[in-house]
Amino acid sequence: MSRVGKNEIVIPSSVTFTQNGNLLSFKGKLGADLYQVPECVTIEKTSSGIKLMPINDTLPVRMFWGTTQRNVANMVQGLDQGFTVNLDLNGVGYRASVAGNKLTMQLGFSHDIVYEIPQGISIKCEKPTSIAISGASKQKVGQIAAVLRNYRKPEPYKGKGVIRQNEYVVRKEGKKK
Repeated sequence: MSRVGKNEIVIPSSVTFTQNGNLLSFKGKLGADLYQVPECVTIEKTSSGIKLMPINDTLPVRMFWGTTQRNVANMVQGLDQGFTVNLDLNGVGYRASVAGNKLTMQLGFSHDIVYEIPQGISIKCEKPTSIAISGASKQKVGQIAAVLRNYRKPEPYKGKGVIRQNEYVVRKEGKKK
């Protein structure tokens, strides 16, 4: 049995949802979103939210059950509170700034990296060496953080690069004489 799928999804008062067959639609203070629940998972309304149940006890159905529960729970949390990922720029001359809907990063290349910020996502640079990515979709926020990190991954000798906050970079010892 799925340990994750058993949990009830508590829907806060700031989020409203409607069910049309297997299509769930949510509206919250950070936007609106739809989720198509797979056919192998049934939806039950409870007093405080939603409970998902599998139609049988086979392995693929149980996997869909747990994944669906987490996706719906993340959607509800995102529409209520949102998600934020913080990135740090470590390196001499590494900077970032936001102008309009473009993020400009200087990461030691001969050119600046300009990233177009998509709809529904906000990026802030409190300091020139820190980037805060926030939005209602956990998948989109994480994907953008991964794309920005890929421009200059942290290297193991000096630790320079784009690093997620609280990420540990495994350091290597340099060449000996």
